[in-house]
Amino acid sequence: MTDWRARIEPFTRPLFFALSRATRGMTLGVRVVAIDRAGRVMLVRHTYLPGWWLPGGGVDRGETTDQAALRELREETGLIATAPPRLISIHYNERFFRGDHVLVYRVDAFEAGPSDSRGEIDAVDWFDPSDLPPDVNRGTRDRLAETFQGARISPDW
Repeated sequence: MTDWRARIEPFTRPLFFALSRATRGMTLGVRVVAIDRAGRVMLVRHTYLPGWWLPGGGVDRGETTDQAALRELREETGLIATAPPRLISIHYNERFFRGDHVLVYRVDAFEAGPSDSRGEIDAVDWFDPSDLPPDVNRGTRDRLAETFQGARISPDW
């Protein structure tokens, strides 16, 4: 990431979120549980949020949620899915933003390619689901427990 972007991102990102909240009745996002052949899960660390998260982001106008999941996975991690993503759960994210909904997809067939995170991703790594870093985002940790440990799927993020 360029130095100027790293300096202003912590200030501009909250402004973007505030504008989104004020102008939209509902937002729709996606997160992707990408699992490699060793059973590890791909997580990302953003430049503007603390901790590790599932790759993902907002659904753009004119884009399906499947397309958004694949685009976000490619942009943030460089992984290019070679099979369609599978929808595994839908969550209401009231805690983050009233009217926000997040769809979680699973991808376990992909190839490596270049990422294009535009400076929004600080780190990308694979983790064993039973040995996650201590600063994994709570929602991410819950989604992984639902995926790997059979925890009940919560309607809330």
